[in-house]
Amino acid sequence: MASQQRGSSNNNLLLKYAGLTMQLLVGLALAVWIGMKLDAWLAFSTPLFVWILPLLVITAMIYQIIKDTSKKN
Repeated sequence: MASQQRGSSNNNLLLKYAGLTMQLLVGLALAVWIGMKLDAWLAFSTPLFVWILPLLVITAMIYQIIKDTSKKN
């Protein structure tokens, strides 16, 4: 019975971190796409938003991961 609970707990953690990974990948893809569109629309010679938006997404996701993993049970 204890091994079933441990296996279930491991599966829940795996699904949780897989979800966080998908959020990070989708967030980065959207940030790069939006950054490209903004840079083209504003006619910047340097891809400013292509750099800034993904960095903001990474910072927010690291904050979220730290907040989620540091919860006391």
